[in-house]
Amino acid sequence: MYTVYKKHEEYGDNMEYIKLKSRAKINLTLDVIARRDDGYHDLEMIMQTVGLYDSIFIKKTDKDEIFIKTNLHYLPTDERNITYKAAKLIKDEFGISNGVYIELTKRIPVAAGLAGGSGNGAAVIKGMNRLFDLDLSTKKMMELGEHLGSDVPYCLMEGTALAKGRGEILTQLNPCPHFYVLLAKPDISVSTASVYKNLDLKMVKKHPNTNAVLAAIANGDKTGISTGLCNVLETVTINQRPIVKEIKNFIAEQGSCGVLMSGSGPTVFALFEKIETAKEAAKKVKEKFNIKDVYVTEIYNPSGEKGRN
Repeated sequence: MYTVYKKHEEYGDNMEYIKLKSRAKINLTLDVIARRDDGYHDLEMIMQTVGLYDSIFIKKTDKDEIFIKTNLHYLPTDERNITYKAAKLIKDEFGISNGVYIELTKRIPVAAGLAGGSGNGAAVIKGMNRLFDLDLSTKKMMELGEHLGSDVPYCLMEGTALAKGRGEILTQLNPCPHFYVLLAKPDISVSTASVYKNLDLKMVKKHPNTNAVLAAIANGDKTGISTGLCNVLETVTINQRPIVKEIKNFIAEQGSCGVLMSGSGPTVFALFEKIETAKEAAKKVKEKFNIKDVYVTEIYNPSGEKGRN
């Protein structure tokens, strides 16, 4: 996840810096149980980390400021950026007088339903914990991460997990069996807040069988996982953005084990047994829909385990 470097001539002899990978996630299931009084929803979902990642470089500085640099010109680099918020949270919480220089190289598509931003915030918390020798437990980092967003605690945990509540109540699961994963994001934007606002639970005809998918993961049953993929938010996003359904249907015909929209969308992911089949499907979907954000990656578990096969 990270490497700490000391006394590197390029960045100053008295400075430490760290490089981290901030990985994307997919939802194998996503169920909305009820709307809460606080305006949020009670969720039940199975989350899984995949190999596609952003790179984050963090360096201590003597000047008490947070400086963010990114490879995307349209991303804010001030307090609107979650990496800035994460750095400020840690500085304020632990009275850190040093500043930090953060360089963020984005590969995960933005606003895609892949928790790219949440993963960036989680990586900064992890990185600053190491750089400033805070000795925080994962549990404590997850508690801090809740202040940044519902997906941040999961991104600190990584791997295969059951998430409840707003997504912050987490149970680590046995590693999901290995699949190659095709990610395809059409060149459109989806507002997560709008999707949840327009969700009418009375109109949802199919909910995930979460317990069945949990059992399939525990037993290494790839077929059970693939056939159990289900996301109730598709009912809203597909209605607003029909291209999501078009991409799903097309990929389903390319030899995938299962296909689903991740999060509130618009990214569609598909599970494959063979990398060659996944790459061929990626080529076809890119050409047919003229979209650039198409990637072939794989299931990632931080322990390196691939689950039962």
